[in-house]
Amino acid sequence: MHSVSRSGADALVRLPLFPLKTVLFPRGRLALRIFEQRYLAMAKRCLADGAPFGVCLITEGEEVARRDATAPKFAAIGTCARIGTWDMPQLGILQIAADGAERFAVHAHEVLTDGLVMAEVAPIAPEPRTAISAQRRELAQFLELVASRVDPRHLPDERAFDDASWVGGRLAELLPLPLAQKQTLLEMNDADARVAALQQFIDDSRLL
Repeated sequence: MHSVSRSGADALVRLPLFPLKTVLFPRGRLALRIFEQRYLAMAKRCLADGAPFGVCLITEGEEVARRDATAPKFAAIGTCARIGTWDMPQLGILQIAADGAERFAVHAHEVLTDGLVMAEVAPIAPEPRTAISAQRRELAQFLELVASRVDPRHLPDERAFDDASWVGGRLAELLPLPLAQKQTLLEMNDADARVAALQQFIDDSRLL
């Protein structure tokens, strides 16, 4: 990240935010079609500086700005996204694939004159890789099946079917969960608890 300000023992980072009606998990993949000027300018700066932007779930409001509309309300926990590849198929349209990095907590934010949200965020330490337990291996196998049937552009290049954190993140992104439930899973700090919650959803939905 760029531009760090310090207050006591805490280090806050100034980060542009892209509120969306989706939840990005660490080590996930996000495909975006960008056309609003504020986000085109943001993406260009991120590409030029090799810097991330933040993705936060919209809790009230819309993704696309409307005349005289206020910025949407969004969740306080989000995920940094780093642009991996990009393409401009036509003037004014930018297509990007971004990779989820570390999570962060929003401490304060402001809306700039162009409508872009800039926030002061505290990075959250990466979740440790955790070996998936024997009783959850069926989840990893289920994920392999789901992954074989979706557009590969929506999946990260990394594959870690033996890692509970990675498996939980990918299942949370791919399964038809309510967005509020996806956000709850993102905010968990325990990979085993996350996959247990996903197992319960899969069992209740009779997906396995």
